Amino acid sequence: MNLKQQMEAALRAAREIAEGAKGRSFTDDERAKVDEHLAKADELDGQIKAAAADEARMKRLGTLAPAAAGEERKAGDTDSDKPAATLGEHFAKNIGGAEGLLRLKEAGARVSTPEYKAATDPNAIGTDFAPVLTEVDRTIVRGFRRPTITDLLGSGSLSGNAVTYYVEGGVEGGFATVAEGAQKPQLHFINPTTRTDALKKIAAWFDTTDEMTEDLPYMVSEINNRGLYLLSLAEEAQLLSGDGTGTNVLGLLNRSGVQSVAQAATGDSPQDAIFRGLTAVQTATGLTADGIIMNPLDYQALRLSKDANGQYFGGGFFSGEYGNGGVSFQPPVWGQTTIVSAAVPAKTVVLGALKAATTVYRKGGVRVESTNSDLGKFTKNIVTTRIEERVALAVRIPSAVVKVTLQ
Repeated sequence: MNLKQQMEAALRAAREIAEGAKGRSFTDDERAKVDEHLAKADELDGQIKAAAADEARMKRLGTLAPAAAGEERKAGDTDSDKPAATLGEHFAKNIGGAEGLLRLKEAGARVSTPEYKAATDPNAIGTDFAPVLTEVDRTIVRGFRRPTITDLLGSGSLSGNAVTYYVEGGVEGGFATVAEGAQKPQLHFINPTTRTDALKKIAAWFDTTDEMTEDLPYMVSEINNRGLYLLSLAEEAQLLSGDGTGTNVLGLLNRSGVQSVAQAATGDSPQDAIFRGLTAVQTATGLTADGIIMNPLDYQALRLSKDANGQYFGGGFFSGEYGNGGVSFQPPVWGQTTIVSAAVPAKTVVLGALKAATTVYRKGGVRVESTNSDLGKFTKNIVTTRIEERVALAVRIPSAVVKVTLQ
């Protein structure tokens, strides 16, 4: 499905839940699912608008790229007539393909694509690759973890440089039974406090020599397979553990008002502590938790735990518990969506009603820029490529997030 069809599907799913709840209030589960579908629709709507803006920019460029072998280019055809499937391809189309990239390098120009090796040495062919230059698979597996934490958080976009929002206050007093004509108890909603979170920039760059840059598919793969992937991992670390000082995001684990639950020293298991954390979300906010984030080592301890008969609680390596059902590599903990990521420290579990309590704001999407006029690199035939994004994290209901500390 394309982006528009995905957005329509999300809205349709939300409407179906609403139809089923006609004449009554939503259940907690229905409310959470409706919010999730609406948040997904908003995210897709932003992507659709960004794609439309990109297409307009590409048409203004009017750069013609040579047709691929075996293809005939019709009069008036441009690369913008065919939508790019990835940000790397969009970058390549924006500069008019391989010839366009060479022209830009020769002119010392710079190209910017809105929406999208820390070492000082450039990526070069070098002697190590010489024996296999005629045909080389450049897909280098580096064992990066799969970034999925941001899928649990709400998402939004903003036009300014910061977002100001209200953090909900507590409630004083409560309902009680009263006698006829007697004074009723008062409810007092503590005034919410305002908080402002500014956009923070996450960025990096890498160098390539002309010999590598002339191979445009290589540049596309570097942007898609490594640049964006590593950027998403840095984003995960900031959203979870950023300390809020200087250019850092104030992450979930360092937010004031986040609840804490600790595993007792005796008679308490990690799974018990996690369930008490899920309960803490509901008792403090009335919301239902929708996600758990665990370190791989902590998840491994749960996954390999056994009962008195030596059976794995989560199912064995050939079948489910006691031979029932199939094998699930990473089954959810307590039925909640469980993300296993090294971004969260060992012995720490983060959980909560994350979609409702948090929003990740982005401005301008990811940017990819390339130039050879940086620091005299034109004379060395070196091209610098920069990838960056600006994000802000809003946490409106801190008590809907729980930090569970394990023994």
